[in-house]
Amino acid sequence: MRRLRRIALAAAALLVAALCGGFALDRVYPPDLARLGSHSVMVLAQDGQILRAFSAAGGAWRFPAKPEEVDPKFLRFLVAYEDQRFYLHPGVDPLAVARAAVQAIAAGEIVSGASTLSMQTARLLEPRPRVLASKLIEMGRAVQLEARLGKPEILGIYLTLAPYGGNLEGVRAASLAYFGKEPAHLTEAQAALLVALPQSPETLRPDRFPAAAKAARDKVLARMLAAGVLDEAIYSSALAEPAPSRRLPALNEAPHLALRLRLQSPGDLMIKTNIDADLQRRIEVMTARVQATLEPGAGVAALVVDNAERRVVAYLGSADFFDDRRFGQNDMVDAIRSPGSALKPFIYGMAFEDLIVHPETVVKDVPMRFGDYAPSNFDHLYRGEVTAREALQLSLNLPAVALLDRVGPARFAQRLRDAGAALILPDKHAQPGLPIALGGVGTSLERMVTLYAALAEGGIARPLLYRADEKIGEGHQLMSPLAAWYVTRILDETPPPERWLAATNRRNASTVAYKTGTSYGFRDAWAVGVNARYTVGVWVGRPDGAFSAGRMGREAAAPILFQVFDQLPHGESAASVPPAGALIGSTNDLPVNLRRFDPQPGAESGASPQTLAGPAIQSPVDGATLDLSSSSLVLTARGGALPLRWLVNGKPIESPPFRRQAEWDPDGKGAARVTVIDGLGRSASAEVWLK
Repeated sequence: MRRLRRIALAAAALLVAALCGGFALDRVYPPDLARLGSHSVMVLAQDGQILRAFSAAGGAWRFPAKPEEVDPKFLRFLVAYEDQRFYLHPGVDPLAVARAAVQAIAAGEIVSGASTLSMQTARLLEPRPRVLASKLIEMGRAVQLEARLGKPEILGIYLTLAPYGGNLEGVRAASLAYFGKEPAHLTEAQAALLVALPQSPETLRPDRFPAAAKAARDKVLARMLAAGVLDEAIYSSALAEPAPSRRLPALNEAPHLALRLRLQSPGDLMIKTNIDADLQRRIEVMTARVQATLEPGAGVAALVVDNAERRVVAYLGSADFFDDRRFGQNDMVDAIRSPGSALKPFIYGMAFEDLIVHPETVVKDVPMRFGDYAPSNFDHLYRGEVTAREALQLSLNLPAVALLDRVGPARFAQRLRDAGAALILPDKHAQPGLPIALGGVGTSLERMVTLYAALAEGGIARPLLYRADEKIGEGHQLMSPLAAWYVTRILDETPPPERWLAATNRRNASTVAYKTGTSYGFRDAWAVGVNARYTVGVWVGRPDGAFSAGRMGREAAAPILFQVFDQLPHGESAASVPPAGALIGSTNDLPVNLRRFDPQPGAESGASPQTLAGPAIQSPVDGATLDLSSSSLVLTARGGALPLRWLVNGKPIESPPFRRQAEWDPDGKGAARVTVIDGLGRSASAEVWLK
């Protein structure tokens, strides 16, 4: 008995010594986890989907994975096929070792291996030559990993580093490359293929050896059937599922933003953005269709911002990143271009704030000269007396230049700079001048969207947020809340582009306050719009700055803008609630000093009545069929001398005389003739059908 006790004590002492020695060795030679920390740089959408990735060291596509992020059936298949006692052994499976040894002795050669998933994980962390000494080290490392980490963490390392052929490492990279989706939801056939490929990743590559890959997959499925993991029906269905035979292109959504953020934060392995992945895809598909209709060399860019915190939810630097003919890798969201007339709303906003004019103030659209500068309207026609509201809606050049002359171009430029949207002058030493009003300056789509988003928050401009970890930025008062409301209300009533009905005549349509712009030589076409929830900017043009064939913002960019808004949740007008002090009424309701605006002395040169354009009905379009689902229809005219009178079927309808819009309440279905008559007696008509 004493002898047995001594033997037991000696054994216990040896065990303690072994454990102490093992503990000391573990501390001196810890497992090297460096490879685990070297994975592809991932730029993620707001929901965690990968938008774009950049390869890891050595060109590998390697994404971190956790067991809970992978379909449970894959984990069941993996354990059943590779390591049935994974959850029972301490890293090394003695039964598997004994079995392999007996088989090797009986056959005179190695018949089966004894590597556990833990041992394979150790080999993935520290690759070594496939010799006996390496196997012994792997066994020790496997025990270390089990003691240090635990089963879920070991599985996570395997799922991240397992080889899948070529430069694919890890189950996420393989699933995305061969199935085009994350491995969270896999079919039985897909799960079996992902289990099989690491057995011989180069000789089983589906894109090179599809028959071998399918045979390996089917072998895994047969093993699962034999083990009772699958029933006969599911097994047969999985066998019939085609195996992939090609590798899909790498993920490349919002590529310009991804590259931009990666360059800004070169040390970050994971960058989470505010991008709505589904919205981004829809806009990419939509703009690609539009871009295909443009001439070679022309492209499209778009930016969508959630107004609440200015988070960028869609970012399109070009419609095709890899189209070199269209300079697809140029980021046109950030590029400096001429805005055309797109800055005019902010000139009016400052003029409203300074009480220079009110939306119903009568201004003159006549030829003027400002020193050596003699601007003209785009169509070289003049409308005579119009309200400031109409002048902005019609994007008339002369009133905008006259107002900027009163506001002060240097003051205007400084206000935009303070708001985070600095203008770039052709000569950096030059002082801002009146051509700013008509696009004689540089800006970017990003800066334009920053400015227009301020209209949704009472004139407060804030920086746009691209990363999910960014906090809402400090605001700057671009214009007063009242001025912002006036501008937004005017732009709300801007007629939609051709072939688009006004929001009041479309079911569930968002109200959009928008403005277009066209630069000199038709190089740039702009449309920027805002409602209470979102701000959207669209640019269409040639990145190389070449002349285009008559491309204008209203025709080229505005329809895309409205298509993007149709992809967004419904939004009300950003000017739905009048702020304190809002003066609503006609010109005659204004204080005397606000009823008319006269340019600086000497600026006006006059215009003959023959120069002024006659009226034209913009909405409804002649020959249109209209749905009577809404209680009233909006009538809109352009051109003509104020005041205007409206008639339907020869009968006058009530309308404000100094506005180019009126509302008509139809009394039934059928044909109707809409007529507008201007102050000089000229008229225009449109015939429509009501159903």
